[in-house]
Amino acid sequence: MTAAALPRTEIDRRPAFGGFSLTYLGLEIRRVLRNRRSLFFILVMPAVFFLLFGLPQKGQNIDQANSAAAIAYIMISLAVYGAMTASTATGGAVAVERAQGWSRQLRLTPLRPPAYVATKVLSALSLSLLSVVVEFVVGSIGGVRMPAHVWLLAGLGAWLGSLVFAALGLFVGYLAPAENVMQFMGPILALLALFGGLFVPLEVLPHVMQTIAKFTPVYGVGSIARSPLTHDFQWVAVLNVVLWTAGFGLGAALLFRRDTARV
Repeated sequence: MTAAALPRTEIDRRPAFGGFSLTYLGLEIRRVLRNRRSLFFILVMPAVFFLLFGLPQKGQNIDQANSAAAIAYIMISLAVYGAMTASTATGGAVAVERAQGWSRQLRLTPLRPPAYVATKVLSALSLSLLSVVVEFVVGSIGGVRMPAHVWLLAGLGAWLGSLVFAALGLFVGYLAPAENVMQFMGPILALLALFGGLFVPLEVLPHVMQTIAKFTPVYGVGSIARSPLTHDFQWVAVLNVVLWTAGFGLGAALLFRRDTARV
């Protein structure tokens, strides 16, 4: 029966926005924040990395050709890493929910699949924003000094760029079994961070690896986030992020449809 053939009362009972609600989003965010192990890797580890690798570079420039402060460059890179980890881990948590039968329960509630995915993405973005803010606060205390617009634009780049990793987390979460999802995530994130120039400058890597790195999503996000500091904005980096986000998002949507079709 089509929507036009349904009685008016039945149409009116359908929840607005597919069942999406700020209350459910708040509960989802609080649930994530109660996971102390995740918070350690998302909030504490990037800050520790900054203290270990960023502070020793205080007073140094990136290189002779670029006078931007190395400590600020490292802080922004680690903010991208924290946001990446936060978004991917939050999205990947769907694997656990699938194992617990949440896909079956979803079919019995007013919450529709698009609203469920939107809640996951917004939850991931909320946690990634927190990660960026914490890293920037630690950096500021550690002596990072930048113009206000650089702080703002770099933070927005790191935060909004994490959307691609929320899509990656959802994709892997629907692709991998719950018991194996973190085994996939760990090596993937480490390799992406390495190839994206978050841990070490790409210039120290072999030329072949530098070329490969430019096609990774982390390179695009890192390049965008650091561009207000380095004054080296590239539209190809934006295209990189858009294509990867679309690819992961499409893959997650197809896997999600396949997953809910089985229940």
